[in-house]
Parts: sequence; structure tokens; C-alpha cells
Amino acid sequence: MEKFTALILAASRRGKEDEVAKLQGVSHKCLVEIDGKVMLERVVSAIAASRHVGRVYVSIESESILREAPGLAAALDSGAIHFVPSAGDLFASTRDGVAAIDDPYPLLISTGDNALHTTEYIDHFGDQAERAEGDGYAGFTPAQTILDAYPDGKRAFHELKDGGWSSCNLYALMNDRALRAAKAFETGGQFGKQPRRLLKATGLWFVLQYRFKLASLAGLAAHLSRRWNLKLVPIMMPFADAPIDVDNVGDFHRTEKILRKRREAAAP
Repeated sequence: MEKFTALILAASRRGKEDEVAKLQGVSHKCLVEIDGKVMLERVVSAIAASRHVGRVYVSIESESILREAPGLAAALDSGAIHFVPSAGDLFASTRDGVAAIDDPYPLLISTGDNALHTTEYIDHFGDQAERAEGDGYAGFTPAQTILDAYPDGKRAFHELKDGGWSSCNLYALMNDRALRAAKAFETGGQFGKQPRRLLKATGLWFVLQYRFKLASLAGLAAHLSRRWNLKLVPIMMPFADAPIDVDNVGDFHRTEKILRKRREAAAP
């Protein structure tokens, strides 16, 4: 398989008014320093170092936001990363990114607040995608993997016939057909909190299977594949930290604590 072009979705709905941005008085959530490094730089570094990734694009409101962080500014100047303007929602940003990038496929998609993603996670995702021969891929971690690592953690899981699952904000589109799947995020995602969004995106039969745990994760992917006339493949991510992103202040402190422990464990 060709190397992925990576598209990191880093736009913010609230800018400097975001509660995480306010922690350090920065203009954008992704520019906060977390355990000594700008959050978006962490994401960029982890993805760019993967053996499965070639070019890296960051989708954000303006290039000037990236240039507020010296490391990101240097990466722009060297060509290590490229800027593409974001749009009004996740799907529109993905759609516009595909349109703006020359020869975008295969396209790896992640978000700018997944500060715990590592190159190992990206490599695992790419390895599994190589074997699956799908049109689109999405990473999920089993609930039990997360609870084994964080037994006191409170997370909302997708409870299905084969157990609970949590999304890792890690996706891949192999062609234009797969872009139809990304349209499910046109309303902004957060399906657990906004069930009507799920109904609009996937249809009544999918919602019934999901609501009453009548199908496994693979079964739901097969249903969507038929609905959208493409092959969607869920990829199991055996990493407890993969689904954790920085949505709020509590997430920020939790993530920084994990990063600190990783750094201390790696020290000689």
C-alpha cells in the first residue's frame, strides 16, 4: 500500500474561549503546552514518524495559528507539514482537505487533540489497514482494554453485541467512495450525546441494532458498507490510551499525568 497522506483536523469551535486554551492564555486549544511540548506538535511528530505516513497536512482556521508555535512554524517552512484551511465541521474540513491536496489518497485522518497517540499506534493502524483491503477504516479500542488500565475511569462506550468499544479518532479513506462515510460527521459527531445525529447519519435500522446491542462492531460496519456501497473496516487498537483526547480541563490534566509517567518511565 502507498504511504498515507495525513490530514490532522485541528480547528477549534471556540478559539481562545475554549476552556483548555484559557489554561495558558493561548489563542487556540491545540497550542497549549502539555508536559513541556505544544499539543499539536506532539500529534504531528507521532504521525509524521510513522513508516506508513508520507506528507502531513494540518487543517486549521489559518496558517497564522500554526506560526504561533515556533516548532510548527519551522515545520511549515521546511515543508515537513502543510497548511490547509478548515471548514465549518469535521466532514466539510475533510472534504475540503481532499479537494485541496494533490493526490490525497490513501488519506489518514486524526485530530489535533489526541496528545497520547504515538508512532506505535499509527504503525499498528497502518499495518492492519494493509491487510484488510477496505475503502475506509476506523480505529476502536475494546472497553475492557481501557478499564484494565484505568479501572476507576468513567468513559462512555459504544456498547454492542461483542462488548464495549471506544473510538480512537483515527480513520483512513482510500478513495472518493470512502468520503461518503466521512459525511456521517457532517453534524459534528458526538452521537452518544446527540442520538438524532446518529439516526440522520446511519438510518433507522442501524440505530435499532446499535441501541439494542443486536450487532457486533464488525456487523455494524458491514451494515454501513451495504448502505453506502463501500467496504468499511473497523481496526482494533489494543492501546488503552488511544481513545483519550483533550476535550476539557479534566482531560488535559489526565493526559499530562499520563505523558509525565511515560517520560519518567523512559528516562535512563
